[in-house]
Amino acid sequence: MGTRVHYPEEVKWQAVELKLQGMSNKAIMKQLGIKNVSQIKTWKKWHDEGQTHRFSQPVGKQYTYGKGPAGLSEKDALKQENKQLKAQLEILKKYQEIERSWSHKLLYK
Repeated sequence: MGTRVHYPEEVKWQAVELKLQGMSNKAIMKQLGIKNVSQIKTWKKWHDEGQTHRFSQPVGKQYTYGKGPAGLSEKDALKQENKQLKAQLEILKKYQEIERSWSHKLLYK
């Protein structure tokens, strides 16, 4: 297995910006010293999917939601917690709605 190469976050952002400007992968690789074209494709995919938080992850680390580095600011941590709690609330609302419809069907059967 080959050695893993760490690219700074700035290089990842530069690669995506150059790609958005229409530069070829080969030219970006040469300009920024990137060894593999799949890196550029991956970073561009992350950018397009709104997963730019991954740019700051260490090599080989794919954090699950809410389990990222402790280096988040308090504001960002609160935003992340708020988003997670809202998602949980939506799930509970859907569950209650399903439960009500089942009990309604059982009562009027």
